[in-house]
Amino acid sequence: MTQPQGAVEGGLDEPAGLEPEQGTLDLAGDGDRWTVQDWEQAAAAVLRKSRRLQDDDPDAAVWSRLTRTTLDGIEVTPLGTPALLEGLQTQGRPTRVGPWDVRAHLGGTGVPAKQANEEALVDLDGGVVSLWVTADAATDLPALLAGVLLDLAPVVLDAPTAPVAVAEAFLAHLGATTPAEGTNLGADGRASEEDLVAVARLAREKGVLGVVVDATVAHDLGASDAQELGYSMWVGARVLRVLSAAGIDVAEAARLVEFRYAATDEQFPTIAKLRAARRLWARVLELSEVPADVLPAQRQHVVTSRPMMSKYDPYVNMLRTTVAAFSAGVGGADAVTVLPFDSPLGRPDLFGRRIARNTSHLLVDEAHVAKVADPAGGSYAVEKLTDDLAVAGWDVLGRLEEGASLDDAIAETVARREREIATRKRPITGLTEFPHLAEQLPERAPDPAAAAVRRYGAAFEELRDAPAARPVFLATLGPVAAHTARATFATNLLAAGGIAVEVAGPTGSVADVLAAYDASTTPVVCLAGADATYDEWADQLVPALREAGARHVIVAGKPRDGVDDSCAMGVDALAFLTRTREQLQ
Repeated sequence: MTQPQGAVEGGLDEPAGLEPEQGTLDLAGDGDRWTVQDWEQAAAAVLRKSRRLQDDDPDAAVWSRLTRTTLDGIEVTPLGTPALLEGLQTQGRPTRVGPWDVRAHLGGTGVPAKQANEEALVDLDGGVVSLWVTADAATDLPALLAGVLLDLAPVVLDAPTAPVAVAEAFLAHLGATTPAEGTNLGADGRASEEDLVAVARLAREKGVLGVVVDATVAHDLGASDAQELGYSMWVGARVLRVLSAAGIDVAEAARLVEFRYAATDEQFPTIAKLRAARRLWARVLELSEVPADVLPAQRQHVVTSRPMMSKYDPYVNMLRTTVAAFSAGVGGADAVTVLPFDSPLGRPDLFGRRIARNTSHLLVDEAHVAKVADPAGGSYAVEKLTDDLAVAGWDVLGRLEEGASLDDAIAETVARREREIATRKRPITGLTEFPHLAEQLPERAPDPAAAAVRRYGAAFEELRDAPAARPVFLATLGPVAAHTARATFATNLLAAGGIAVEVAGPTGSVADVLAAYDASTTPVVCLAGADATYDEWADQLVPALREAGARHVIVAGKPRDGVDDSCAMGVDALAFLTRTREQLQ
């Protein structure tokens, strides 16, 4: 059989997929018709009120102000227009129709089988459809899966260290039972050729899936969406090569494979990524000369992102995973795993697991998200973003096939993301924005099966893990109405670094501020007031504070002469907080 060398030789010039539907029905009345210029005018008015546009800026400047650039350098437009569909290189639609498979994760490695079994049965009773089981050669699968109806509940194995042994143990436990559709013996697409072929043959004999191409491996390292896509195609093409070389028909090999992707709380990029993945896989199969009439659709298992979650204010993780699960469903995922909100704290408890599985049920059964196939299809902005990601992912695939280092590319992405997080251009609610220093984190037992993942906000979490021993004195200048905006900004910024504040309160003079300041409590002072107040008496206040014992004076706002540091919107928060903590030592 032809091996899929074409995956590196071909391009996206003749895309796979369905032809776009012909004809539209325009239901807009005359009073509902608006032009792009009308939108520019309305958007510009809002941006001028928030001072993001100046009065003399043209209305058309809203495009540059509101367009967001992804980590792949792809521009995400603030408004979809028909012009975006000009020159698209790919096409195709998600194939799932109806509800997605609600899949729970069971960490078998290092977790007592009885405990994992109890969790599995509770999840299944609570509406979970399938189980994703992490195991190794020492895992007691019969005990872990006791009471699980394997003809009804698909099981997807995840055994990176012993794929053949775990597959054989599962099949032995399965016995004569006809496995549920979607059951997967789960050989990792990166496994040795010997293990990959052995598990694939076992899967063929039993009529189940046999391989998982796990792109979350790249995501967890910090990969961008396009890098995750390119990596998955690279591993997927490798699986086809290995299995076809072993005598398995390419089309049959493709039907043994399931892909695993990560879903983040960035809604539209996640939707577009999953739509792009199907197009890319269809193109790989076309170039592998799989006949169009037997072209198998890509099967997708989508997991809410591990690194997007936060250890602090963990309940916000419920919002993140809800958006991620919604995006996965809209993007066409066949199965969705929502990781419990308390995963970053240790082993999730029953409440965390219940909320995780109920997230999908709420989306499917109450919000009816799955009633429409490909609800984002036809959206000008989503179609453009899907195409851009497909093209970018294909480029990553080509570079990987040529021997480029994925690690180096991911390192560049991680560095860029961390710069954006450090400057709070990419905010993390509850951690870099609106932190709560006095919060009491839920207690969870250590999780021996937890994946080693560096969360996006890890640098800020490290600061919060070791709070500053002393506070910063917040020298609020003037009445509350005059200083509250900058005082709130400075308080939240300092809290993101584990630094508390002592507030002077309303003041009317240098003497009022000095009366509230106690140098024995802290040597660091942050001025917070209006620019007019700074101009009026900050020049007298700063020397007076230094004479009273202040060693380091910060101003909330633009830098000023006579102070040691400043903080304002766009500041490198991580660098600023590190400097401030050093002065507090």
